[in-house]
Amino acid sequence: MIKVAISGALGRMGTTVARLVDEAPDLDLVGGIDMREAQIYGADVVTAARIDEMLQKRRPDVLVDFTVAHAAVENVRAAARNGVALVVGTTGFTPDQRDSIRTAVEGAVPAVISSNFSVGINIFWKLVREAARQLSDYDIEVVEAHHRYKKDAPSGTAKTILDILDQEVGHREKAYGRVGEAERAGEIGVHVIRGGDIVGDHAVLFAGNHECIEISHRAYDRAVFARGALWAARWVVRREPGVYSMQDVLGI
Repeated sequence: MIKVAISGALGRMGTTVARLVDEAPDLDLVGGIDMREAQIYGADVVTAARIDEMLQKRRPDVLVDFTVAHAAVENVRAAARNGVALVVGTTGFTPDQRDSIRTAVEGAVPAVISSNFSVGINIFWKLVREAARQLSDYDIEVVEAHHRYKKDAPSGTAKTILDILDQEVGHREKAYGRVGEAERAGEIGVHVIRGGDIVGDHAVLFAGNHECIEISHRAYDRAVFARGALWAARWVVRREPGVYSMQDVLGI
C-alpha cells in the first residue's frame, strides 16, 4: 500500500486526486495540506504551517502537489527534508523557483515534475516534436484554452510546447496575440483563451503553402491529469533521488 499526501488537497485538482486515491486499492490517502484545515475522504487536511508536522506524523511515501508556484516550492522543500517522494503538477514556476526545486530534490528524494500528467498530452508532445523536425520551414502557431479561473498564462503545457519548438526549429520570437498592422515574419504566434469551465485544450498549427497540419489535444475531465499523477506516484516511490519527467514514467 502506497501512502499518499496531497498539497492543494481542497482545490480542483486536489479533490480529484483525493477521490481517485480513495478509490484505488493500492493507495492510501493519509493527509493533505491547504489554506484551511478540513477533512477529505477521512484524511486530515492541515495548513501549510503544519506541513512538517503532518509529514512526520503520517509518514506518506509520496506528496502530490497541485498548488501555486510559490507554495509548491516550500512544499517541495518540506518533502525533501522529510524524505518524501514527490509528484509536482504545479505550473508557473520562474527559473529561480525551478532551480530551488532542483536543489532541494537532488540527492534527497525522487520527484516527477511535469506541466501535464495526461498520457495523451505526453504523446502529443512527442508528435509535436516529430512534426517540428520535419516542418521547420512552416509557419507555426500555438493555441491553448483553459477555464476562467486559471491564473498562469500561457499554460505550463503551452510553455512546454514552446520549449520543444525552440529545441527543434531554433529560437524564434514569440508573438503573444496580435494587434495592429504588421506582416507575419518568422515568429511563433501564441494565443491564450480563458473562459467558462474549459478543462484544457492545446493545438499547434504548422502552416505551409497550400496545406496546414494541426496537432491538437483536448481534455474533457481533470481525472485524466489525476490518473497520470497517480501513475507517476506509483512509479516514483521506487526511484533513486533526482528529478524525473512524465516521459520517464511512460518510457517515451
